[in-house]
Amino acid sequence: MDVTQPTSNPVPPKPPLFNALLYSLVPIMGIAVIVLLLFWMYRHHKLAYPPVLVPTQDPGPPPPSPLLGLKPLQLVEVKARGRFGCVWKAQLLNEYVAVKIFPIQDKQSWQNEYEIYSLPGMKHENILQFIGAEKRGTNIDVDLWLITAFHEKGSLTDFLKANIVSWNELCHIAETMARGLAYLHEDVKEGHKPAIAHRDIKSKNVLLKNNLTACIADFGLALKFEAGKSAGDTHGQVGTRRYMAPEVLEGAINFQRDAFLRIDMYAMGLVLWELASRCTASDGPVDEYMLPFEEEVGQHPSLEDMQEVVVHKKKRPILRECWQKHAGMVVLCETIEECWDHDAEARLSAGCVAERIIQMQRLTNIITTEDIVTVVTMVTNVDFPPKESSL
Repeated sequence: MDVTQPTSNPVPPKPPLFNALLYSLVPIMGIAVIVLLLFWMYRHHKLAYPPVLVPTQDPGPPPPSPLLGLKPLQLVEVKARGRFGCVWKAQLLNEYVAVKIFPIQDKQSWQNEYEIYSLPGMKHENILQFIGAEKRGTNIDVDLWLITAFHEKGSLTDFLKANIVSWNELCHIAETMARGLAYLHEDVKEGHKPAIAHRDIKSKNVLLKNNLTACIADFGLALKFEAGKSAGDTHGQVGTRRYMAPEVLEGAINFQRDAFLRIDMYAMGLVLWELASRCTASDGPVDEYMLPFEEEVGQHPSLEDMQEVVVHKKKRPILRECWQKHAGMVVLCETIEECWDHDAEARLSAGCVAERIIQMQRLTNIITTEDIVTVVTMVTNVDFPPKESSL
């Protein structure tokens, strides 16, 4: 019997077109994988080392280090620690700069300070020079850097702790500080710079250049007032407790621009008192450096401590009797009292303070000790800028 064996059909050969497609797709897919890998590596590197943020709105000259992210920046030593981080002295090529490092949880303060520095018209001799801002690190391990000019003398607090000042030095520091605050408060129409309230004026936030010219620093709490726009977070009780104005301590703030500027002026009165307390102009002994109200509330006052002293008892730091023996100090004491007046609307403006200091320095530079009685009479009759606030 014939047995028929099953036969298998032969597999037809693959067409030449399929082979051609297969051979051409493999290298293309390989190239695509390599491109994707390179792109991922680029993105990872970019996130780890983002480029520097440099302000571009200001029509003035460019920052001295516009390519900061491409230049070696070496941290040298910690110079100060504060509420929002620490300040380092750092080396950028052949110059020293200051690097303020914020932890990521204080991003809002870093962002606010960067935005204030980036406003048009913020280049001024008496405002700390801004260089750039960076994010350093990856994911949650990120530090926020703010780079500014470095001033070896440090803050006015540090300087007054270690030094006494002459009358002329006091006048120069006070005038330049007042000019910086006056410019900050000013609404410059031509330069499109809005009025800005600092909200944390204190001697720690006034830096001194080598020639004792003062410049205002630390804008983490600052508010800008632009027409038709919200001023941002206007929460009342911010700043440093011992420098808080009575209305801030009471929580009774009028949330208008001028109210915030007058709060700055109260604090400026306290800083002027710090200067007066370390000045050699009068015949009496120069006090050891003390913070405002340190005699009354110590170094770490609570909000309740400050409310009791400033609001309820209406106390202010003591103006020494011996200061009244120097004609210029007489006018300075008057100016201080008009800055820290309990009635906010009666406080002087920063511009008025600057003009008064110029006039009283001119007055005292042309007199001798023997003329003191005559000069006191002259001071009484001099037409100083008026007491009324010009805010």
